[in-house]
Amino acid sequence: MSDVQGQVPDSTAVRVALWRAMHVQIDAPPHVFRDEVGLRLAAPDAGWRQRPDMDPGDTSGFRAAIVGRARFIEDLVAEESGRGVGQYVVLGAGLDTFAQRRPDIAARLRMFEIDHPDTQEWKRRRLVELGLGVPDWLRLVPVDFEAGGDWWARLAEAGFDPGEPAIVVCTGVSMYLTKDANAATLRRAAGLAPGSTFAMTFLLTPAFIAPADRSAVEAFRPLTRAEGTPFRSAYSPPEMLALADEAGFADARHVPGTALAERYFSGRSDGLYPSTGEDLLVATT
Repeated sequence: MSDVQGQVPDSTAVRVALWRAMHVQIDAPPHVFRDEVGLRLAAPDAGWRQRPDMDPGDTSGFRAAIVGRARFIEDLVAEESGRGVGQYVVLGAGLDTFAQRRPDIAARLRMFEIDHPDTQEWKRRRLVELGLGVPDWLRLVPVDFEAGGDWWARLAEAGFDPGEPAIVVCTGVSMYLTKDANAATLRRAAGLAPGSTFAMTFLLTPAFIAPADRSAVEAFRPLTRAEGTPFRSAYSPPEMLALADEAGFADARHVPGTALAERYFSGRSDGLYPSTGEDLLVATT
């Protein structure tokens, strides 16, 4: 694992980047999502594919779910950009590589990636080391959420225009935050300029997870706890929609993970199919 002056991204961000790379490397085409830039950033040890959490069979459902949600978000950003939205914010960006992979879209936006200061410094240095650099239209915004950092204030300082529409996404983050913290994020996002879109993934409560997937989801709890990022919240879809309504969004819709599975994985010859456990909220102002 690449370690710049003792700084590394959190293990969950690395795992997501490696799963995305594995999809390209071991799953049959057509690939739902192509991203090996995150693998270059992480620069894991040579045996990374032998890690237990990379098992090609046991974790295939998680891998598929990760690339499915990534494809959905990228399609959503392309759609919003196409209708004239000019700002894109990634909360908890981790090893997000949209800016490096899709400059055809990203260069037309003002893009802001928000994450922990150590992670942002690490990523900035890795981008420079790899010769990718940080273009003027990409802002890496350091915010320490655990210390009560105000991401909205830091975003404005980085050049975000609160008077203009934006698309704000937050994937793979809400389950590590308390319900109060998530509610606060929703309230803040609901205050975006009219015409903005907010998309967030959320962990489902057990009753809404397919019985065949519940044990696999539960098996990840000890791992994330040991890594210092325990699951802290889960929601039913009605509960999440109610939170969005209470936050003040003009409209909100629930996008089931099963809908993404049908959209991006139906008809595959290799049987790759996402596990259930995580759905999306897409809300507009």
